[in-house]
Amino acid sequence: MGFFTDTSVCIGCKACEVACKEWNAVPEDGLEFTGMSYDNSQGLGADTWRHVAFIEQRKSIGNAEAGERGDLRWLMASDVCKHCTHAACLDVCPTGALFRTEFGTVVVQEDVCNGCGYCVPACPYGVIDQRKEDGRVWKCTLCYDRIGDGMEPACAKACPTDSIQFGPLDELRERAAARVEELHGIGVEDARLYGEDPADGVGGDGAFFLLLDEPEVYGLPPDPVVTTRDLPSMWRHAGVAAAALLGGVAAVFAVHGRKGARR
Repeated sequence: MGFFTDTSVCIGCKACEVACKEWNAVPEDGLEFTGMSYDNSQGLGADTWRHVAFIEQRKSIGNAEAGERGDLRWLMASDVCKHCTHAACLDVCPTGALFRTEFGTVVVQEDVCNGCGYCVPACPYGVIDQRKEDGRVWKCTLCYDRIGDGMEPACAKACPTDSIQFGPLDELRERAAARVEELHGIGVEDARLYGEDPADGVGGDGAFFLLLDEPEVYGLPPDPVVTTRDLPSMWRHAGVAAAALLGGVAAVFAVHGRKGARR
């Protein structure tokens, strides 16, 4: 199960942010305007599990002709934890606080988290964050408690335009591909999917997006890769080096032992 977020119909109402906070009892996060846009939550963090970005552009939309001063458009997108198929946060967690649910999502058990913070730099999207009060990490659970009872996540339930859609990933990918084709047909050539490909660097995201510009415009990495990809080979090389070192030490002691015996 997962999310498909169609940013082409997002109106920036932030109902998803409010619903997420209310259902999950997420603390207030400052409500400080950045001075760069109408965004007042700035980004994902321990106290912001859903974040609606506002991006202002001077650009015509679809087949529309630009006016004398150029057309203004807003790119609005509700960002969230990607619930990666190959999740580096799971690989580095020493306590099992992070686990894969029966729905394929990734959840933090706050009562098991020891605040080590290993998962924070491991996330290729910079989603996971530690709460200053106790050091434990927090992020979107994809409303694990709600979907376990057959309900849709709070953010998707509250979205008035169905920008956030919840369901089986295979169905969502088919729906998303059809939506991209529809947008291309009306002249929105920049429409593309992000995170839907199971062959990408994280094995596909459980929360993927339809974007209207390059991922970097939305603050997303263009080609995310699971950060623990090289760990097995690193451990193998470390093991070989350790074995070689121990072999050298053993050889030195053996030589000194033979010399001592001859004396």
